[in-house]
Amino acid sequence: MTAFKTPVSVLVVIHTADGQVLLLERADAPGYWQSVTGSQNAGETLAQTAIREVAEETGFDATRYALTDWNLQNRYEIYERWRHRYAPGVTHNTEHVFGLVLPAPLAPTLAPREHTAYQWLPWDQAAAACFSPSNAEAIRLLPTRL
Repeated sequence: MTAFKTPVSVLVVIHTADGQVLLLERADAPGYWQSVTGSQNAGETLAQTAIREVAEETGFDATRYALTDWNLQNRYEIYERWRHRYAPGVTHNTEHVFGLVLPAPLAPTLAPREHTAYQWLPWDQAAAACFSPSNAEAIRLLPTRL
């Protein structure tokens, strides 16, 4: 039996200094574009979760770049289609937002079970392309962080 996911996660907005944002298309939901996300594992700090998720989903080593905790939390209702991944009765998740600045738009190595495609977009277009309101909101904050 697979362990349930923890309802604490990270959202990592991967971007360049000029506001280009990396989006990944979900393998389990074609047309759903998002930033790197993932649940915290037992014993991990949020920064460790961010570093692990970036490595798993893109192949990038986040320790080689500027990873910052944006000190922003979003609490949201977990989409019904993904609730089976959590313990019975868990309906909400708390997401912690991080930013990762890359020197240029690099090509990620995608985890095929998680993502099927990627695109680099200007921040405003990336925000409009996100299916998740909290992801879009985080990307819209990017100009204040550049």
